[in-house]
Amino acid sequence: MKLKHLFASLLITLAFAMPVQAAENYAIDIKGQHAFIEFKIKHLGYSWLLGSFRTFDGNFTYDEKKPEQDKVSVTIETASLDTNHAERNKHLRSADFFDVEHFPTATFVSTSYEPTGKDTGILHGTLNLHGVSKNIVIQVKQIGAGPDPWGGYRRGFEGRTTLHLSDYNMKKAAMLGPVAENVELFLSIEGIRQ
Repeated sequence: MKLKHLFASLLITLAFAMPVQAAENYAIDIKGQHAFIEFKIKHLGYSWLLGSFRTFDGNFTYDEKKPEQDKVSVTIETASLDTNHAERNKHLRSADFFDVEHFPTATFVSTSYEPTGKDTGILHGTLNLHGVSKNIVIQVKQIGAGPDPWGGYRRGFEGRTTLHLSDYNMKKAAMLGPVAENVELFLSIEGIRQ
């Protein structure tokens, strides 16, 4: 009888000692350059102008059982904007557009996540850009997850959204014409589990 009580006590102790499955925390892989924030905007309606932000950092959580609780936080250095053309970069960083001297960072913080399928969902959050905070929606798709060759564990997503320049009080946006009002944003994010 004592053995039975001892065994029961041991099981209860082990149950409380075992970790509870919770959200996993991931740091965006900036050092390995496995994350990208890219954009495209129409140039006078004749072609696409492509660019990216080279310097940013952030993290996200992932809970397979409760994906609606997933969270994302990203900070972007606006001066890292690069369109592969030095003079254009200088103009876009100026007070006419991003005004990086007064607004050196842009931030995105998620507010909610809605799963729409096994690996897809809609991420809601607040983007603070050029001193303006706006709620935006990002269409998200999980690309994959698993161990890496260095003993870590990784998870990757892509996201797409469209921003409107007039929402962010950029003084000279109108000079680009109505076709340049919409900026298509593409995110490729790979995180390393912490």
